[in-house]
Amino acid sequence: MGIISRSESAMIRMTFLLRIFVSLLVFVALPTLASKPLSVIHPDRPSAIDARYDYQIKLLKLALEKSGIAYQMRPSKIKMEQGRTLLQLERGQDIDVVWSMTSREREQRLRPIRIPIDKGLIGYRVFLVKHEHLKKFAQVHTLDHLRRFEAGQGSHWPDTRILQANGLNVYGATVYENLFNMLEAERFDYFPRSITEVWDEIQAHPGRGFTIEPTILLSYPAAAYYFVNKENRELAQAIEAGLRQAIRDGSFDQLFNEYYGECVRKADLRQRKVIRLRNPLLPDETPLLQQQLWFRPLD
Repeated sequence: MGIISRSESAMIRMTFLLRIFVSLLVFVALPTLASKPLSVIHPDRPSAIDARYDYQIKLLKLALEKSGIAYQMRPSKIKMEQGRTLLQLERGQDIDVVWSMTSREREQRLRPIRIPIDKGLIGYRVFLVKHEHLKKFAQVHTLDHLRRFEAGQGSHWPDTRILQANGLNVYGATVYENLFNMLEAERFDYFPRSITEVWDEIQAHPGRGFTIEPTILLSYPAAAYYFVNKENRELAQAIEAGLRQAIRDGSFDQLFNEYYGECVRKADLRQRKVIRLRNPLLPDETPLLQQQLWFRPLD
């Protein structure tokens, strides 16, 4: 074995010290990496007058708090209609979580957290109509009667296909706010809205001759979920764990009642003529038998 030269010895020492330095860097960085907050970018409110997202944002924050994870939650910098929001989530761009009505197609494209965040109220629909058209809806008692009229809906919403599957005429629009302009212009006859949405919407559009039809209720089984990207298991697990903890400790119901208790009362559901629709888009995995997840005022 040859004698190691002074330069070779220096090189060995340098390599040894470099390995120690890299090891120390990794050791110091590990706690930082482990504690890095989970990114939770959610849809921003479509406009300053649109309060539809307030409950979903507060419930998401509640779930993340209950999960115990470190997280950084903020609205998306880009305002998007629902169709684009879902597409960006699928691509893993600009957004981390979306809330929306479920469908077979959406559950194939995205990862659902199968806890209905509004306990199924999204499937209880009353009509936003022009005041002068109230009389003609007073004569509607059955699904066949309703087929004489045309509904307005978002063209990318599952509701559109649900209504059409039940033989109802639907006028589709790609931009949410345009539906109010079209209703005012009488491009269609009625705008079916969830009882969790319609009260805020009519307040946000004063002076346009809109009113809530007081006698009819469309009802179909439906669930609104949080969705994340297919690959984002960590965020999905955190949201589900947090929601289940909120259900157990009662904070889920407390927030639900704070936002929607008055909506249910004002809708006066038991005094309405109920027109039940089938929902062919509802996935088989929907937890309909888990009674604690649903609010069923008509049962």
